[in-house]
Amino acid sequence: MTTEKPRYSDEELEEFRSLILQKLEKAQKEYDSICEEWNNSDGNDTADTAPTFKVLEEGAYTLGKEEASRMAQRQLDFIKKLQAALVRIDNKTYGICRETGQLIPKERLRAVPHATLSIDGKNMKR
Repeated sequence: MTTEKPRYSDEELEEFRSLILQKLEKAQKEYDSICEEWNNSDGNDTADTAPTFKVLEEGAYTLGKEEASRMAQRQLDFIKKLQAALVRIDNKTYGICRETGQLIPKERLRAVPHATLSIDGKNMKR
């Protein structure tokens, strides 16, 4: 007798795929916006600033670029996690906790669609 691992039905997986694709589209737009800000394509920089304030503005500008860079990296990491979730849907392993082997509750997956651990699985990792 073969014991099949629990998994979500194809219909449920398609529901999650739709949710993930929506989040992926939004995340990509946010990433593009951050990158545009980081690249400062609108031309607002310190070139037209009076020398008195130029040093202060350049420091703030540098900090702003560093923060935008960190935000872009976090957003890119999120996009990669969503893309990996789509691969798990294709493999029909989506929603299975990698620690316990049990299904991750739908409520958790709706809140965190790239989750690979159930709450129990997450607690076991601590």
